[in-house]
Amino acid sequence: MKETILVTGGTGFIGYHLLKKLKRKFSIFSISSKKPSTKRKIKNVKYLNCDISKRKSLFNKLNKLRKIDYVINLAGYVDHSNKKKTSETHYYGCKHLVDFFTSKKIKLFIQIGSSLEYGNQKIPHHEKLKCYPIGTYGKSKLKSTKYILKISKKKNLPSMILRLYQIYGPNQSINRLIPTAIDSCLKNKKFKCSSGIQIRDFLYVEDLIDLINQIICTKKRIRGIYNVGSNNPKRVIDIINTIQNKIKKGQPLFGEISMRKDEQMKYFPSTQKLSKILSWKPKTSINSGLNQTIKSYR
Repeated sequence: MKETILVTGGTGFIGYHLLKKLKRKFSIFSISSKKPSTKRKIKNVKYLNCDISKRKSLFNKLNKLRKIDYVINLAGYVDHSNKKKTSETHYYGCKHLVDFFTSKKIKLFIQIGSSLEYGNQKIPHHEKLKCYPIGTYGKSKLKSTKYILKISKKKNLPSMILRLYQIYGPNQSINRLIPTAIDSCLKNKKFKCSSGIQIRDFLYVEDLIDLINQIICTKKRIRGIYNVGSNNPKRVIDIINTIQNKIKKGQPLFGEISMRKDEQMKYFPSTQKLSKILSWKPKTSINSGLNQTIKSYR
């Protein structure tokens, strides 16, 4: 019998790619507050609708499932300006999942954390840094991390936290930097940008999915916090110009959007800890990743 994986947030961008990969080897349940869109629906995945921040209804759903071997928590609330909903989903939703599965003898609980947990810390970020997040989203993610680590130590819950940086690729909603630039260029539009001098880490989504698959399939005991990135940070202006040059349309208007007062100009991780444990390295160059992403949007 196939092992069973529960993915919360399986109808989102990363969730879609993860389900597509894992369905070959595992039985998959997906829990999301919304039904999957047509282009993100995967065959042979059992989709369940539930708001994980609602403890009682979540437990009722989970109690009806057969034994779960792995839990991957991708659930999130996109509009971070809604502080109440952001906190409810990213912290309380995570807490409810941990509370339910602590006694279920699962093989691993994987929490998808965020680079924003570090706040304005020095770069490159490494996992031993103290975290000082600024916004509600980063604070909620850090609060979840601390709760998972506490329960893991107290009740021996097998768990790990993957702190992600910028993930991009096909089928991403057009509310992020790379999809916005691609969409604007394909439509030959002028579009406002910041100066673009910020340095960020961009990881192609399939490299992330391969990592998660490797974590699940390895026989190594992996616990704790791990940064996940390309280990090849780029200036935002260079990413946008590369997109424009590849499409040969569109006009980015750099400097038309002011920088946030609290914006950090350089924000990228050290991934040495992860590479040492799993010998993992991303396979997709930024050039190849952008080519594949642009092709999907065409």
